[in-house]
Amino acid sequence: MHMTATKTILEHVNITATNPRQTANMLCRIFDWHIRWEGPSLNRGYTVHVGSAENYLALYSPQQIKESALERFETRGGLNHIALVVADLDAVEARVKAEGLTPRSHASYEPGRRFYFFDNDGVDYEVVSYNRPQRSLRERILTELGHLARFGSLMK
Repeated sequence: MHMTATKTILEHVNITATNPRQTANMLCRIFDWHIRWEGPSLNRGYTVHVGSAENYLALYSPQQIKESALERFETRGGLNHIALVVADLDAVEARVKAEGLTPRSHASYEPGRRFYFFDNDGVDYEVVSYNRPQRSLRERILTELGHLARFGSLMK
């Protein structure tokens, strides 16, 4: 049997949320997502699917949520963070702040810029952009003048 190579995509991640509808609404405002489905689910719980047409987060709330004393990054099979790629990192950061959440751990290294934030349930999100920030017209002109000056000195 011959199998062809296919591109694998992540369809969804299912996480527990105290208030799935509230978390979904917050994620819609931050990431311009939409609610794909919501309704009763496993063990008389409630789930909201929020995301895009291609992939989503399933926000599940059981009848009773248990607090966990497990340490992040030290628990086998634990969820450390969810990374999301965006086009405009600065705009998303402004929306995170508008939600009353605190962006942290800003970094810029190949292949992009990023920051992290916790939601109200302690879920850690990494927001990444591979787009370079737009330079102002003044910065672009000064860069080009520098290139011309170097070129001019080479021509002498």
